[in-house]
Amino acid sequence: HEIIRQYPKAFMAWNILGAANNGLGRTTEAFEAFKKVTELNPNYADGFNNFGVVLKKHGRLDEAIEAFRNALSIQPDYADAYNNMGNALKEQDKIEEAIKAYRKAISIKSDYAEAHNNLGVGLKQQENLEEATEAYKKAILIRPNYAEAHNNLGNIFQDQGQLEDAIEAYKKALSIKPDYAEAYNNTGNALKDQGKLEEAIEAYKKALSIKPDYSDAYNNMGNALQDQGRLEDAIKAYKEALSIKPDCELAFNGMGTALQDQGKLEEAIKAYKKALSIKPDYVGTHRNLSILTKYTPYDPQLIAVSQMIKNSELKDNDQCELHFTYAKMMEDLSEFEVAFQHYVAGGTLRKKLLSYEFKNDERTFKKIKATDPDIKGLCIDEAFEDMSFTPIFILGMPRSGTTLVEQIISSHSTVQAAGELGHLSRYGASLSLGDQFINSNNIFKVRNAYLGELKKISDSSPFITDKMPNNFLYIGLILKALPEAKIIHVQRDPAATCWSNFKHYFTTKGLGYSYNLGDTVGFFKMYQNLMEFWETQYAGQIYHLNYDKLTDEQEEQTRKLIEHLGAEWENACLYPQENKRSIRTASQQQVREKVYKGSSQAWRKFEPYLSYAFNELYTG
Repeated sequence: HEIIRQYPKAFMAWNILGAANNGLGRTTEAFEAFKKVTELNPNYADGFNNFGVVLKKHGRLDEAIEAFRNALSIQPDYADAYNNMGNALKEQDKIEEAIKAYRKAISIKSDYAEAHNNLGVGLKQQENLEEATEAYKKAILIRPNYAEAHNNLGNIFQDQGQLEDAIEAYKKALSIKPDYAEAYNNTGNALKDQGKLEEAIEAYKKALSIKPDYSDAYNNMGNALQDQGRLEDAIKAYKEALSIKPDCELAFNGMGTALQDQGKLEEAIKAYKKALSIKPDYVGTHRNLSILTKYTPYDPQLIAVSQMIKNSELKDNDQCELHFTYAKMMEDLSEFEVAFQHYVAGGTLRKKLLSYEFKNDERTFKKIKATDPDIKGLCIDEAFEDMSFTPIFILGMPRSGTTLVEQIISSHSTVQAAGELGHLSRYGASLSLGDQFINSNNIFKVRNAYLGELKKISDSSPFITDKMPNNFLYIGLILKALPEAKIIHVQRDPAATCWSNFKHYFTTKGLGYSYNLGDTVGFFKMYQNLMEFWETQYAGQIYHLNYDKLTDEQEEQTRKLIEHLGAEWENACLYPQENKRSIRTASQQQVREKVYKGSSQAWRKFEPYLSYAFNELYTG
């Protein structure tokens, strides 16, 4: 200040003052100083670049970009100005222009680590993951201790489902920058995707200990708590997120799903509508709300979705979800041909996004059947410890009635419902596929790991259910590692099952077969063949329950089911709709209603458009 008083027209003094204020977070004072620099010396490129940086901090993006352009008109090879202009353009969602600016910065200064990292961010937003990965790796090669680039590389791995690689990248970022809250948050997301919910919650807590006003971490913790079935705790976490960021549409959406799981449908609808009032084009919320809504022709949401779906600039993920949303709306309006077209379009996109190939599922089924004789023939060389509870595996094709069966069984006072658990697949898939040595030690590992996960959630009931449908793949392993368990195989009319799979958007990424009718039918036939195989190998050890028979002869079939479990009869099992437990599957609305007949005929509304796709389900 003393220098400026003596030399009020010395632009370099003003520039130094601006830099000092900017470094101290005094952006208003920095703004005034850099503005003065540009007035005193209109040919000083650094002055315009610095002025642009402060303008961007104030959210004045158009003016910031103009300042960067002025800097570049004075000094065309000014890499920093190109990089900074890219950042401002990115904030305006002008991603293509931002990428051009970053590339220009790199063409001037090839070892510019920040520009490579920023280029990666832009490319990722364009879903160009391959080039984004290369950009992050280049940034890390130039600057190995670049924590942000390691974190961003982890995000790419996470998007690609390479969760172990993602966690390693986040660990590297944290080893460089131990107080990196975002990296802890991202670690939590990767752990959550692995089903390691307790560890995920600890990672979110760590992020919040560093950054207490981190609304995203509260929101993500809510999602993990919800996956644990801790719905009240999840809602508290969402409310914390909203106390920090009242317009957090993600938290309102999460709260909606938690309330929906609790059966509080009116409150869930209000939460979804609040999310949409903040972000009217929030595709995931539109889909969630569509599940709870019966549409009439002039519903405002229907009109909004019909407009959104015409946007040619939508990302594939959003376009895909909108197709499923609009298909549901059209089905409600009895526009079955239009609905079918959108189910097909949505499925085609989802299959592409998942990079699904039917031959991979064929290989899985083949390997499981080839490996089973070794598992079945294995002699366990020491006795298993007694279980403190008996697992009940409710399995079969997705959408075959497993949710209703769990709701019936868990209406019994001795049964705890745990919902769909991914533990058996996580700990046992490699053994069932023959990718691990089949020996007693590995069987014990599967048993102990699986029971250890159940103990974490057990409420000391004698029985606990696991209704992950695809556990039908591991029946041989279950009977070897957990011979005390009960296995209930739920089967439903083949066409009804296939149609229900095909028309549903599964948030999980493991059901790629369901997005193409031919794949769905092919997968169903492989499932049927595998169940016949299990029955020949383990006759009498699997309880087969026909869903359609259950809905026709509810009391008789329910009594047989409870008798099979070895439990005393309780009348509550006849009233599953009164079971107030949380339900996290697509069938949650149906099972909150009284058991009804005829649902397996609903697919026939679409029969004229199916080109006889289901005929082969009933032959041979």
